[in-house]
Amino acid sequence: MLKIYNSIVREKQDFVPLIPGKVKIYVCGMTVYDYCHLGHARVLVVFDTVVRWFKANGFDVSYVRNITDIDDKIIKRALENSESIETLTNRFIQAMNEDSIALGVLSPTHEPRATGYVEHMINMIRILVEKKLAYPASNGDVYYSVHDFPSYGKLSGKSLDDLRAGERVDIDVNKKDPLDFVLWKAAKPGEPFWDSPWGRGRPGWHIECSAMSEQLLGWQFDIHGGGQDLQFPHHENEIAQSEGAHDHPFVNYWMHNGFVRVDNEKMSKSLGNFFTVREILKHYQPEVVRFFILRAHYRSPLNYSDQHLKDTKLALDRLYISLKEVDSVDTANINWESGPAQKFKAAMNDDFNTPEAIAVLFELASDINKTGSRTNASLLKALGGLLGLLQQNPQDYLQNKIATNDSDTLTQDAIESLIQQRITARKEGRYSDADAIRKGLLDKGILLEDSSQGTTWRRQ
Repeated sequence: MLKIYNSIVREKQDFVPLIPGKVKIYVCGMTVYDYCHLGHARVLVVFDTVVRWFKANGFDVSYVRNITDIDDKIIKRALENSESIETLTNRFIQAMNEDSIALGVLSPTHEPRATGYVEHMINMIRILVEKKLAYPASNGDVYYSVHDFPSYGKLSGKSLDDLRAGERVDIDVNKKDPLDFVLWKAAKPGEPFWDSPWGRGRPGWHIECSAMSEQLLGWQFDIHGGGQDLQFPHHENEIAQSEGAHDHPFVNYWMHNGFVRVDNEKMSKSLGNFFTVREILKHYQPEVVRFFILRAHYRSPLNYSDQHLKDTKLALDRLYISLKEVDSVDTANINWESGPAQKFKAAMNDDFNTPEAIAVLFELASDINKTGSRTNASLLKALGGLLGLLQQNPQDYLQNKIATNDSDTLTQDAIESLIQQRITARKEGRYSDADAIRKGLLDKGILLEDSSQGTTWRRQ
């Protein structure tokens, strides 16, 4: 049975869907004012893998991944660029979709934009005000009153007293409590706005996800996911809003993926140590990046370094090399009674343990290298496909040229020409010339492999 680590109870639990055979998932998506960084990529890949596994087990999946397209950062960036908010957000939504496709991420069932659900947000805020869980302030903002929601802090494990003791922000005279958070922001000159019972303004960030999840998945759904950094205050505030509005349980299982670190330090824009997906894809195939993300358990920190990506590429090369040696591998239906498939399933059912599942792939590859088993090659490709891996033609993957600024990089045509020159030199007995061509190619990262079928090559 599938077990999921549920952040709200801090332990693994058997997954029991609200409706047998169906699963409803909501994941907090991007705020679209810049390109996707590796932290965004981790969320995209992790929950894409979760969805893939549910589908592989016959579940009907409703997967919602939202887009925040109105936000302080968006407004600020649009002003800096002297462009409209719509132009800015549309550009980065397109870029996000391009990066997602490159990483093999399947489209969610729904991808709502916050601006399309403002009326629903206003309605939810109205309910909270009527129930005395929220209050309009004299500055035109509307705040959530956290001390009026008794279970505030149940996700993060934080008490209101502890939070107040650690409060360092300047006192906001408009708030009844420093911990109260904004539901509706009064419009400032030059900012976009919507009409509301409290005057012109726009929604706060937290209410967006509560309203969109309610509209697309209902008052209660199975899984809510996102990065660990969202656990508090964002997800904590979502619980307060949704359960406060409806007096109904909100989410059954909370899933949070770990931080991305750079040389063992948390990746952040403030530290200037973050990498965009586009920067990384200039040097590595997208599948290498996906594989890098999945080699770590989703709850563990993911430590980025160029060396780790190089090691990941070599590891993925090994899997593709094993498939290359078996002609015309087709993906057959998986026999879940086989030993490797059972081990793979057990790993994935243990809180989506992709490192253990990937270990099964390497065991299969090792056997293929020894026996040439077409059955295991087919199984390797099929199991890899459940993780969004190993679906390329092996030779195409191994010969892939990543666009770089290095003018010294050899084209495929140039490589094939040199191989033909080497073949000719060997036929004519000019073995030193043939060896020189091999060494010259190797110096440029091109490895030749001779066999009875001829000479093939791959990039190192």
